Amino acid sequence: MNPSRRDFLGIIGGAAALPLAARVAQGSPLRLHVAGALPAGVQAQQGPVGGGKIGYAIVGLGRISMGQFMPGVKASAQRSRITALVSGHPDKAARVAAQYGVPRNAIYNYQNYEQIAHNPNVDAVYIALPNGMHAEYTIRAAQSGKHVLCEKPMANSVAECEQMIAACQKAERKLMIAYRCRLEPTNLRAVQLIRGGYVGTLEIIDTGFGFTIAPGEWRLNKKMAGGGPMVDVGIYSLQACRYLSGEEPVEVSANWSVIDRDGRFTEVEENLNWTMRFPSGVLTTCYTSYGANCGNTYRATGSKGWVELGPAFTYEGIRMRSEGQESVAIAQPETDRYPDQFSREADHFAECILGNHEPVTPGEEGLRDEKLIQAIYESCREGRPVKTAAAPF
Repeated sequence: MNPSRRDFLGIIGGAAALPLAARVAQGSPLRLHVAGALPAGVQAQQGPVGGGKIGYAIVGLGRISMGQFMPGVKASAQRSRITALVSGHPDKAARVAAQYGVPRNAIYNYQNYEQIAHNPNVDAVYIALPNGMHAEYTIRAAQSGKHVLCEKPMANSVAECEQMIAACQKAERKLMIAYRCRLEPTNLRAVQLIRGGYVGTLEIIDTGFGFTIAPGEWRLNKKMAGGGPMVDVGIYSLQACRYLSGEEPVEVSANWSVIDRDGRFTEVEENLNWTMRFPSGVLTTCYTSYGANCGNTYRATGSKGWVELGPAFTYEGIRMRSEGQESVAIAQPETDRYPDQFSREADHFAECILGNHEPVTPGEEGLRDEKLIQAIYESCREGRPVKTAAAPF
C-alpha cells in the first residue's frame, strides 16, 4: 500500500483540545495597518452575518478539504461555518453541499469564482488547491473582498508569495498560511520547554519526514507542486527548526537524489537532506523523501537534556518524550484527536478576523519558508552552502 501524504499524516490517535487562548501565540496580538480599497461594487463587511461565526468558502474539494478541514469546521462550530463551495466538479459539489447545508446558489466554479464577492455569508476562503494555484486564487479572493486561509506551501516562488501578501494588504484582507503545528499543544509545549531552559542551551536539532509516494500524484508534477518532498513534507521539518530555535538560519547546505528510476521522479527530487546553521550556533540536520518512510519526528538536544516528538506532524496522536532539568516542571499535553487541529486552525483565523488581529502564521511566514526552500534548492543545484538573510523570529 502506498499512502498519499494526506493519508500518511492521518494515522494514530489522541485526546481533546485545549482552550484556544492557551494554544495560540504569547503576548498581545499585532494589529494590521494596511492601505487599499475593496474592488468596485463590493461593500466593506461590517462583520460576519452568521451570528459571530466566520463563513468559509472552500476552494477545492480534495482530500485535505473534504477529509480534514471541513470536518474540523463542522466538529468545532465555535467560530466557523461552511457557507460556500468552489469546485470544478458540479456533481461532487452538490453532494458535499447537501452534507454541509450549503445552498445550491452558493456553489461556484473556477470561472465565476469572483461572484463570492456578492455573497455576504462568505467572510473568508480556505484554499486547498495544488500549490501552483495558490497565488492566483488568493489574489482573486482578496480582490473579491474576502480574507484568505491558504494551505502550505504558500506558493511556488518568492515572487508569488510577495504578490499574495501585496494583494491582501491592498484589499485590507487578512492572509493566514495553514501551519497547523504552530497551534498544536504538544509542539507548543516543546517550544515552551526549550524557551524555559529545560534542555539547557539548545545545541542540535535532528528532524525528518517522508513517505513513499504513489505514481500519478499531482505532487510529482513540478508546475503544480513547485518541488518534491521538500515543499510537501520537508516544510514541516523546516518549520520545526525555526520555531524550536526561535531563530532564522544564516546558512543552508543541501543534497538531493533520485534512486528509484521507475518514472515517478522525472520532474521532482525523490530524496533531499539539508543542514542549517543558526546565529546562536544551533545546527540542524533534516531529511525528507518520497521514496521511503523516513520518519515523522524531531529531537531538540541541549546541554542539559532533550525533547523529542514522534510522531511530530500527524493530524492526531502527537507524542512527546523528554529528559532534562528536574527543576523545570513538565507534563504531557493532552493529545489531539481528529479533527481537532483543523478546528483550531479555522477558529484561530476566525478569531483573528473577528478581533482584527494578526494570525500566528501570516503571509510573511510563508514567504520566509519559501525563501529558505529556494536557498535549499540552490544549494542542491550548485553543490555549495548558501548564505541566507537571518531576521528576528
